Amino acid sequence: MRLNDDLSRSVTVQAGTLDWMPSPIAGVDRRMLYREGGEVARATSIVRYAPGSAFPAHLHPGGEEILVLDGTFQDEHGDYPAGTYFRNPPGTRHSPAAADGCTILVRLWQFREGDCKQIVRRPNEGEAAPLRDRAAVARLLFDDGTERVVIEDWKPGAAVTVPNRRGLELFIISGHLIQEGEDLAPHGWCRLPAGHDFAAVVGPEGASLWIKDAPLQHPDILPIPERS
Repeated sequence: MRLNDDLSRSVTVQAGTLDWMPSPIAGVDRRMLYREGGEVARATSIVRYAPGSAFPAHLHPGGEEILVLDGTFQDEHGDYPAGTYFRNPPGTRHSPAAADGCTILVRLWQFREGDCKQIVRRPNEGEAAPLRDRAAVARLLFDDGTERVVIEDWKPGAAVTVPNRRGLELFIISGHLIQEGEDLAPHGWCRLPAGHDFAAVVGPEGASLWIKDAPLQHPDILPIPERS
């Protein structure tokens, strides 16, 4: 399967309007944003766990990056309430579940060689980041010099521009934005290649965004093994 795989083009997905597609696990459904591959794929998705649903223990040879959007995501290492961000680097293993249900944003097989630091940032954790113009709050979740991940709260009615030197991926956690005349609602997802700045006007209730500043695909990205 190939979905939004042309990384030279900007893409915006109103994910809140997409149908939920079943995964191979009962009670776990997906809204696919980006995908290259079958069940083993380089992918960005919104995943919804029904109460009581769970995956069997499995390995992540290509790494996994998650933002919990609502509910509580769980595995054998603990509970992760809404607002938690974590990176499970290549080689990590866990048994994800959600006793009461949850929704997560997840990126798979997008780690690069040598990215092996496991990180958990619980709600409101992360050091304060420099505020861009018209931002109210900015928290740094991850920065290793090659990619930088933040959560920012933008002020109501603000006109905000995010410069883009190497690639941007943005996800609207809450609130609304107007970008190029289009109303972006919660769970709206944007991906822009380097050189295309993101500019938007914030709605009257303000907005909270997850923002990744990084190459859209690292030159040393881990290869997906070919199926035999």
